[in-house]
Amino acid sequence: MSQLSGMTGFARAEAAGAPGTASAEARSVNGKGLDLRVRLPAGFDRLETEIKARAKARFVRGSLSININFVEAERGGALQIDHEHLRALAEAGRALVEAGLADKPRVDGLLALKGVLTTPEADADDARQAEIEALMLEAADEALAGLQLARREEGEAMARLLNAHIGEIEHLRDAAAAHAATQPEAIRDRIAAKFEELLPQGLDADKLAQEAASLAVRADVREELDRLSAHIDSARKLLAAGSPAGRKLDFLSQEFNREANTLCSKSSDRELTDLGLAMKAAVDQMREQVQNVE
Repeated sequence: MSQLSGMTGFARAEAAGAPGTASAEARSVNGKGLDLRVRLPAGFDRLETEIKARAKARFVRGSLSININFVEAERGGALQIDHEHLRALAEAGRALVEAGLADKPRVDGLLALKGVLTTPEADADDARQAEIEALMLEAADEALAGLQLARREEGEAMARLLNAHIGEIEHLRDAAAAHAATQPEAIRDRIAAKFEELLPQGLDADKLAQEAASLAVRADVREELDRLSAHIDSARKLLAAGSPAGRKLDFLSQEFNREANTLCSKSSDRELTDLGLAMKAAVDQMREQVQNVE
């Protein structure tokens, strides 16, 4: 049996390496489709497409937000001066100094310029960037897997509730089918009694037959009961097949509600009407749960 999945959940994961530690948080709530939002540290925006692709491989519906952070490890190594870069900066400013447009540069000012002071690791920036990106993707994958597990656990709980609601609808459907008011003989006798009560002087035989047939059709709920049985079978098959099933289950909930409404509107018996109203309540509870099924 495939597993039903919900649409709400949260998961967090970390991936550590030499450059530092990447952390990812993934959370989701209900959504008609799949809405993905990814937040990344500055300079890593190019990972957004890849992370969204990995999320789409796991989820069909829901509003998902994925937040990625990175904490750098302390970078060791003695500071070094990039003399060529420093000389180039000094030459670039010489003309301004000679023209009296700038003061002579101070050592502390030159050393504060970007790129003048480096560490041995600076030569490996490209490799470091790639390693950081790999850690971010690893953390994102683990968080998405955790979110998928959380949503499946929610789906397992919802499957139990939905099966219980469907069982209640089936019980009420069977009770309505067995009720005397739904039997053709009872409908015929009730119509005959009404005619006798309202028209004691009698009615033309042909006219009476036409009116009786029309009323019998309007009072007969066997077709609605048959459709309810078919919907119950379909709902159970969808639950057994697992997600994605939310949209189809929502449609079936509407069909259940339509048949329950018709049962109530056709009924002229208090007990049968009560069964229809109880069915509507069970359908409403079912539909409320269905809204969170992927």
